[in-house]
Amino acid sequence: MSAPAFSPARTAVAGPTAAELLAFAFRTAADPEVVASLPLDPEGRTWVRLEGPGGSEAWLIGWPPGTGTGWHDHAESRGAFATARGRLTEHSLSVRLPSEGWQSLHLASGVDRSRRLGPGTGRAFGEHHVHEVLNESTTEHAVSVHAYYPPLPLIRRYSRSGPVLHLEHVERPADWQ
Repeated sequence: MSAPAFSPARTAVAGPTAAELLAFAFRTAADPEVVASLPLDPEGRTWVRLEGPGGSEAWLIGWPPGTGTGWHDHAESRGAFATARGRLTEHSLSVRLPSEGWQSLHLASGVDRSRRLGPGTGRAFGEHHVHEVLNESTTEHAVSVHAYYPPLPLIRRYSRSGPVLHLEHVERPADWQ
């Protein structure tokens, strides 16, 4: 009798990887029928929940000119987003912040990152990624697809004054669904 075949344990959390979430976001953002199904509001952001891959949470989001998310993170969820229409700007921090136990942090210089994401571009990110996403256009709506795994347990909202980041409040799924 031979020994059973060895199968190394998967070290990552089950579910889709950030790269798989990004691939889903790209495919969905490239689907004109899905993108056209989103009702756009000239005043505020709109969103529709989508079926994400492997039990992930996904959203199609419309961004009127001049709107944004403010600084936030997605707690223990990894994620990705892709722009379908218009142009989005992401400002992020290249430092891992403590996940809890603080109200205000002074950020070191050099941690700010910025990228512009036009149609057909996107990005993936890991857990505790702190960023803000903006539609800086004064005339054009933007539309994007976002996916997260595990489904968002919470979103922490921050305010920023220069190098100081303040935890403002925590949102739970009931706040946005």
